[in-house]
Amino acid sequence: MLTKKQIKEIREHLSNAQNPVFFFDNDQDGLCSFLLLQRYIERGKGVAIKSFPELTKDYFRRVNELNADYIFILDKPLVSEEFFLKARQVNIPIVWIDHHRMDFSIVPDYVFYYNPLLKNEESYEPVSLICYEVSEKKEDLWISLVGCISDAYVPEFYSEFKKNYPDLCIDSENSLDIYYNSEIGKIAQIFGAGLKDKTTNVISMLKFLMKVKIPYEVLEETNKNYSLHKRFNEINKKYEKLLNKAIRGFDESKDILFFEYSGDMSISSELANGLMQKFPGKIIVVGFKVGIKVNISIRGKKVREGVLKIIDKIDSATGGGHEEALGARVHIDDWENFKELFIREFSNLE
Repeated sequence: MLTKKQIKEIREHLSNAQNPVFFFDNDQDGLCSFLLLQRYIERGKGVAIKSFPELTKDYFRRVNELNADYIFILDKPLVSEEFFLKARQVNIPIVWIDHHRMDFSIVPDYVFYYNPLLKNEESYEPVSLICYEVSEKKEDLWISLVGCISDAYVPEFYSEFKKNYPDLCIDSENSLDIYYNSEIGKIAQIFGAGLKDKTTNVISMLKFLMKVKIPYEVLEETNKNYSLHKRFNEINKKYEKLLNKAIRGFDESKDILFFEYSGDMSISSELANGLMQKFPGKIIVVGFKVGIKVNISIRGKKVREGVLKIIDKIDSATGGGHEEALGARVHIDDWENFKELFIREFSNLE
């Protein structure tokens, strides 16, 4: 966890920010981190980062468009050097809060950087938990919970939440079980679906979520969240179809399960998580073919080091993430090579 001094520093930055822009990773942990901080100071705009694997310099135009006086970067492990330089040229402070393993030496000394791993290499808390420690708004505890379970983490306060909202919870300490089999998990899935919508609908979702008081306002379909529920139903239908296709095609005698698909929408992360729940103990590799690239989601016990080795062996391959959940991207011509290298790297499991 961050120290009390670091938490206090972040609060001071938020207090000093009169018109901040919050750049957050395009997933539920990033979204919830933004919501917690924005609702804490009741000002600022949020921008979802869809570039992979880094926050690119192109996003800096949003700083100018929004006339921001402070930049907060949430749940993003890589930021381009050009982005930092643009901020320094106009003397805008940057506060970067993250929880990924990375080369910490690349962080410029003029950036206020916060990551629990700097203190404890074994630490793992979603950024939405860190942001809840900053805000300490009890009424927003459910938002932090959504971010946490979406990032495969069950916080200590789950039992407290369960007492207050027993109908939204299940008796489990497994994040995947909570995510897929409870109503608070359904809210997490709705958040994820909303991030995959067109920009105007994402902006509408952010405005809606910045004002909601209780989780039931998300669960119950109304005029205010109609497009959010519509998107969730569309994605869930595709998810179920692809999940069943993957399950039917798997050879369960294998320890590494590959699934590839294409189409107009990437839901690789969702599929990888769903398949991990169905096949605990297996290594799951889901590849989404789009144009000349394959976006890959990987799940499995202690796979990070091996995956990074594979990425280093393939030209133009990129990727990164956590110990048991990573993303990668390769040229479509390298996809078969990636799979071969993957099997070779984890051959002790085959």
